[in-house]
Formats: sequence, C-alpha cells, structure tokens
Amino acid sequence: MSELITADLVDLDLSADTKEAAARALAERMAARGRVTDLDGFLADVAAREAQMPTGLDGGIGIPHCRSEHVTEPTLAFGRSADGIDFGAPDGPADLIFLIAAPAGADDAHLTILSSLARQLMDEDFKAALRTATDAGATAALIRGDEPEPTPEPKPTTEPTTEPEPTPAAPAAKFKIVAVTSCPTGIAHTYMAAESLEKAGREAGDVEVVVETQGSAGFTRLAPEVIAAADGVIFAHDVPVREKDRFAGKPTVDVGVKAGINRPAALIGEVREKAARGETTSGAASATPVDRAGDAGDGYGTKLRKWLMSGVSYMVPFVAAGGLLIALGFAIGGYTINKAPSVAEHFVWTQTDSWAALLFQVGSVAFAFLVPVLAGFIAYGMADRPGLVPGFVGGSIALTINAGFLGGLAAGLIAGGVVMAIQKVHVPPVLRGIMPVVVIPLISSAVVGFLMFLVIGKPIASLQRALTDWLNSLSGANAIILGVVLGLMMCFDLGGPLNKVAYAFAVGGLANPTEGSLKVMAAVMAAGMVPPLAMALATTVRGRLFTRTERENGKAAWVLGASFITEGAIPFAAADPLRVIPASMAGGAVTGALSMAFGCTLRAPHGGVFVVPLIGNPFLYLIAIAAGVCVSTALVVVLKGMRKSAPEGGEDGAGDATAQKGEKPRIPVAA
Repeated sequence: MSELITADLVDLDLSADTKEAAARALAERMAARGRVTDLDGFLADVAAREAQMPTGLDGGIGIPHCRSEHVTEPTLAFGRSADGIDFGAPDGPADLIFLIAAPAGADDAHLTILSSLARQLMDEDFKAALRTATDAGATAALIRGDEPEPTPEPKPTTEPTTEPEPTPAAPAAKFKIVAVTSCPTGIAHTYMAAESLEKAGREAGDVEVVVETQGSAGFTRLAPEVIAAADGVIFAHDVPVREKDRFAGKPTVDVGVKAGINRPAALIGEVREKAARGETTSGAASATPVDRAGDAGDGYGTKLRKWLMSGVSYMVPFVAAGGLLIALGFAIGGYTINKAPSVAEHFVWTQTDSWAALLFQVGSVAFAFLVPVLAGFIAYGMADRPGLVPGFVGGSIALTINAGFLGGLAAGLIAGGVVMAIQKVHVPPVLRGIMPVVVIPLISSAVVGFLMFLVIGKPIASLQRALTDWLNSLSGANAIILGVVLGLMMCFDLGGPLNKVAYAFAVGGLANPTEGSLKVMAAVMAAGMVPPLAMALATTVRGRLFTRTERENGKAAWVLGASFITEGAIPFAAADPLRVIPASMAGGAVTGALSMAFGCTLRAPHGGVFVVPLIGNPFLYLIAIAAGVCVSTALVVVLKGMRKSAPEGGEDGAGDATAQKGEKPRIPVAA
C-alpha cells in the first residue's frame, strides 16, 4: 500500500486565491504521481461534492474531498496558503487545505487512515505544527503520523524518595452521552465531528461521550448496554442515521454534522438540559428522514419541499410499475380491456385478451396505491414511522371521496402535522412504550379521518374536479402555453424539485385518466427526454467543445435520454450550467408545446421511446422530441462557441479562455 501523502504532495507556499484553483493545484500534484487518471473528471467530482456542502471548517481548515472513479488509490495532498482561501467556513478563510481523494471502491483500511487525519485536525498542536513547518518531507511525515525517534531519558543519580500516595476520592458519576456522526461522503466530517464531541466531553470533566461513526468504511454498532446506560443522545449527521430506533426514549439533540464539529460543547449542554427537563423521544421522532439530509437551519419552505419530494420519491415506483402494466394491457387488448371481468373469475390461458386483462388489472391494483403512498410518505418525511398510518389512512380517504392527487397531498401534510403535534406532548414514562405503537396511530388516524371526511375533503374534491375539467377543456393556444410551462419545468433542474413537481402533476392525472391528462403526461415525458438527448447529439456533432469526460458521458446520454431519464444531462449542467440549462429549457419548451399542439397522448408514466406504441399520434410525438433536441443542441453549441477563445480540441477537448492565455483554468462549480 503506497503512502497516502509524500513530499511531492505537499505545497507549503500555495499561491491559489480561490478554492477551485487550490483544488486544481493540489490535484495536479496527484495526477503527476499517477494517482488521478483524469484531472478534469476528478475536479468535477470535487466540485460536485463541494456543492452539496461547503468543506471549510472553523480554525482555518479547508478539506475538499470526494470519492471518484478517476482516483487510483486513496491520496492526500496538503497546501498552506499565506493569504487564506475561502472554503465557506463561518470564521473566515482557510490557510490549511487538505485535498482528500478516495477511489469509488476504496477499502476499509485506507478509509480508516483517512479518518485518523480528520481526527488529528481537531488537535491544536497538530495544526500549529503544520503552520510552522518548513520542510515538505517532514510535513508529510507529520500528517502520516510517523513516530519520531525516541529521545533516551537520563538515568536518575539518586534514588527517588517514595511518599505514600493519597487515597483517591471516589469519582463522581459522569453524564453519559452516545452520539452518531455521518456525512454524505463519510470520509472527513464524520470523524472530525466524532473527535470534536469526544474532546468536548473530556474537557467537560464530568461527561463521557461514546461515538458511533457511520462512515464510508461501514460502522460498528454501539453495544446495546452502552446505549441503555446513556443519559442522552446526540445525532450530528447529514445523511439518515441507520437503525435509529436503537436510541428511542432518550433525551436527543439532532443537528447537522458541522454543528458537531463547530459547537460540540453547546450540543452537550443542550442534551443535558433536555435530560434535566425529562424530555425524551418516542421512536425516531426527534428528527425526520428528510430533515436529516439537510441543514438544521432549513426554513419552512425548504422543509415543505423536502416533505413533498419524500412522498413523490416513494410514489414513483408504484407509478412506473402500475402505469406500464396498464399501458401494456391496453396495447395488447385494446382500450376496452378495462371492461373485462376479473381474471380471478374468468381467465383463459390461450386467449390474448385474458393476458391483457391480467396485466391491466395487476397494474390497476398497483396504481391504486399511488395516492395513499404519496400521503403516507409525506407524513413519514415529516414525522418518521408514526406518520405512516395516518398518512395512508388519509390518502385512502382521498381516493374514497374522489379528492385525488390534491387530496393525497393535503392528507399527507395534515397527518404529519398531527403526529408532530402529538409527539410534543409530555407523557408519563409508563406510556412512552406504547406511544408509537398504539396511542399516536390511534389519535392521529381519528383526527385525519375527521378532517378529510367532514372538513376539507369535499372542497379539495371540488378543486380536483375543476382542475380535471380545465385540463379537458384545453385546446389551441392554452394547451400550447401549458406545454411550454411543463417543458420549462422539466428541464430547469434536470430531475430536481421543479422537475418532480411537473412529473407528479402529470402522473396524478393518470389516476383518473382523461383526454387532457393524457396529453399532459405525453408532453412531460417528451420534454424530459430532450436534455440528455441534446447533450448526446452535441458531443457527437461538436465534440471539440466538450472535455473527454463529457464526450464519454455523451455516449451514455443517448440511452438515458431515450429511456426518459432526465438526470443524464446533469454532468453537463454541473460543468457548464449557464449554457446547458438555458439551452435545455428552450428545447424542452419547444417539445412540450408541439406535443400539446399535436394532441399526443400517453397512458404510460415512464418508458421513453420504448413505449412509443402506446402513444397517441406517435409519429408527431417523435417529431416534437426531435425538434426540441435540435433546438437545444444548436443553442448549446452556439453558446459554447461564443466563448472568447474557442477550444482547439485535442486530447482533453475544450478548455476555457483562460487556458489559452496561459492561466490555469478553474474547475466548474456544480449547479
């Protein structure tokens, strides 16, 4: 196993003035030693990780890091900046910059060594030594943790006098805390937060902190007796805590991983205060699955978006399976197959219509879960497992009263809110065990049922009918405008929240399909196919405008676009958002408008070109897609060609204007 860092990977006079330039300077050292195979591809991965969460830490530290397929072995590079570089830390620029590169399949031993570095960065003496180091080799040895040669101690000249040792006082009982730390990459912040919390516990004197690090190298579960003996729990994480129910019934503080690094003493104080007040959690209610993936300071609008996306993400598999089975049933048996008798009572093995009816009826059963699953997992996103029962109940009621997709949205939000309110009520310890199993499901289901049946259900059902009637009445210019709007939404964030809103709107109409809702579904899928297909075509016709990595991604984008996977364009948008996203939106708007103008319909919620036989007016539908792809391709080629100095091609494809002037090009920042 090669050394993680050597003198060649140390720059004690880093001259970069931005985090992108710093990452490039250090990555070039890695590439020179053969540890990075594709410099631009690796830097794009670094930029994508940086876009998730800034990697600057208090105390003048920047620690950009990522796992990348362009890395041959785990590697560290270190740079020291005299002026400091902004990595997004609250206390200002960083002068100590570590670039950590891990292969996509790094083994546990390497990652354990990387985690030890993260812990070292919590040591003030270690940081002081790095700031005063003058030799690159000695600095690399310090970072590796090489042991210095021991200095022999002089022998005493006289026999020491022995004095009786005082009897130690009985130690006071310590406040015991168990903690879990994790971050999206699981290499740096996970272990730095752990070290920070443990150090704060030692400094407090009367606190004992035991941490479970859920990092990339896996995790070792805390012993059940350790958790049982704990007086409080701290979760410092930006990804879901695994097996969180183990910590139920304890005073809990739940924050992002950076809080664990920057203010560990405050977190210990918070959990001690909660313990003093007798506050505990029931089940995993202290935080929601969606909250865990974001920052603790998210506003209500951000949380609402995440709750809704939680429901949509769980709903999509039901939509895809059920919708495609229904579409296949129609394709084989015709549009009258929905009137066939139940296959449980009448099924002839040799008749095509029986098989078509089987596909249709299985798909219908799967599709019937659409609204309940949407509502149930919106509530789950808000209140964790206790929200599932009232959410599913509310979603089923929405179907019963014909409130449809809108009713499911409302039911999920109401169910989650009711459960969250119940969880805030202080209950006697004797009842805590039955709260998540009996009390919360019982009360929340009753409240949600009352509200959906008697209060808000009927108004929402009326609104749903009005929306359906409006879709059916669309024609001419109004239909085209709706197609433009849907196309823009599908291509704005390429699989992000706005894209999912448009897709969910279209899929919701398939629950009770009408001519208008089928047109909307067709327009949405067509527009969603445009960005990856356009990027694939652009890399084919004007490859010199793209890097070698982008040209390789372009080959995969053909298949992704044809399969209606809009996310296939994300690598291109991450590298050049100001050119790729506007071009994609323009093409998507054209395709959406043409699909609506041509009156194309679609009964399948997914499938891309593979469900063309199920599309109404399939030839015109393909023309609409082709037109949008051509528009996006032309625009992205023109926009990339308008740069001050067009790239000349070559081994790595396009560079930017700065590269032509002899300056180091900066890595792109992900959108």
